[in-house]
Amino acid sequence: MSARLTVWAPDGMGEVRPGDDLATLVGDLLDAEGLTEADVVVVTSKVVSKAEGRVVAADDREQAITDETVRVVATRARPGAAPLRIVENRLGLVMAAAGVDASNTPAGTVLLLPVDPDASARALREALRARFGIDRLGVVVTDTAGRAWRDGLVDIAIGAAGVAVVDDLRGGVDAHGRPLSVTVTAVVDEIAAASELVRGKAAGRPVAVVRGLGRHVPSGWSNDGGARRLVRGGPDDLFREGVAEAYARGHADGVAGLTPRP
Repeated sequence: MSARLTVWAPDGMGEVRPGDDLATLVGDLLDAEGLTEADVVVVTSKVVSKAEGRVVAADDREQAITDETVRVVATRARPGAAPLRIVENRLGLVMAAAGVDASNTPAGTVLLLPVDPDASARALREALRARFGIDRLGVVVTDTAGRAWRDGLVDIAIGAAGVAVVDDLRGGVDAHGRPLSVTVTAVVDEIAAASELVRGKAAGRPVAVVRGLGRHVPSGWSNDGGARRLVRGGPDDLFREGVAEAYARGHADGVAGLTPRP
């Protein structure tokens, strides 16, 4: 028996503005093909942020990045340009420029990430379930991020509702009968990346539908922590600082007569 996944992104979404009812815009966009049980609707954080009024005046994007930063992970000087900053933002996400976006937004403004992407996903899910008369529906809110040790960008999930965030295979066995002890698949990140292949970065298609993931879209879903549970922090974060930042902190600790922190 074969497995099949269908992903499509409809054309026709116009410019989203602060105060727009995003659920209505998305529902209108999907009316032609409709939604069925166990579909997953994927939306970019950009349109969520615009609808939620996260467009802010900022002549200097660098100041907006500073304002959204809670911890600097690494910096790198770039001749003729502002330094590259990898930081942890208010959502706990570690990414370049704190997720502050200056593209596809009016001059003199920048776009911040949603205040609570998981809550945004839950609200959109409830509205679409009611509109299309279905029970099992997943919603994923995505953003674009780089990856340590890999060139290129991918979309990741920063908000999710109605869909299993992870597929925990620990305790099972592989095809050869060997026990699985560490395999936890980030389902919503895989959904986000797959959807970007049909949405594109500059094609004006911020919404996609993924069909064929029935086992990951449970009936009677309840809040399981959303995409935020994928954020790795605390003692599990082995790379909390860049080399320069770790060296500077260790030197400062040494001068102060302190034992350098691990």
